[in-house]
Amino acid sequence: MAEKRKTCVLIPAYREEARVGAVVAEALAFCPNVVVIDDGSPDGTAEAARAAGAKVLSLVRNAGKVEALRRGFRYAEENGYDLAITMDADGRHAPSDIPAFLAAYERTKSRVLAGNRMNDTRSMPAVRRRINRFLSGLLSELMRRHVPDTQCGFRLYERSAFPLFDPEGDSRRFAAESEILVRLALKGVSIGSVAVQTVCGTEKGKIHPVRDTLRFLRTYLRLRRLARGIPRP
Repeated sequence: MAEKRKTCVLIPAYREEARVGAVVAEALAFCPNVVVIDDGSPDGTAEAARAAGAKVLSLVRNAGKVEALRRGFRYAEENGYDLAITMDADGRHAPSDIPAFLAAYERTKSRVLAGNRMNDTRSMPAVRRRINRFLSGLLSELMRRHVPDTQCGFRLYERSAFPLFDPEGDSRRFAAESEILVRLALKGVSIGSVAVQTVCGTEKGKIHPVRDTLRFLRTYLRLRRLARGIPRP
């Protein structure tokens, strides 16, 4: 059963002092092992996460989301976790969806499960919805497997699929989730999806539609070359 597998929740965080505590507290209701990786935040992110009950790993300086994730996965591997669930610190992922990931893992045995917010997009801004579908379509074609929401960082990883590799270029600070999926597909890792809630806050999003889409397309051209060796599932 899923509850017998040693599971942790990994939350990379940068300048999330105001929100990370609530995310940690809710995640702890569904998983007793919550790890926040503070990506060199200049505010009280680490203190707020620790006060809420999380184990906190701190990077000396801001290195980007992918490096924070790698630190978290190394910690999970070194401490014998069978599964790691990643989620964002800004409240845009609902910790109440954690049981859905565990149930889907037991049902499908997919080594990676990506959250899918696209089943109900009524609360998602139209521009963001269109960009997400466009980018997810491009990446699904590259990976030769359908992943309806490749931009969602709410995921479950089996220990054998922990992404510990070093991404290149823009993926160090941008498009980390995309590069992780392509590289795992290149290794023949099974990738499934899980329907999750679409949570859109009132604060301004961190994604700039035009600038970040152009950055993604640069990354896409590099990943397309990489993807030539991906086997068909």
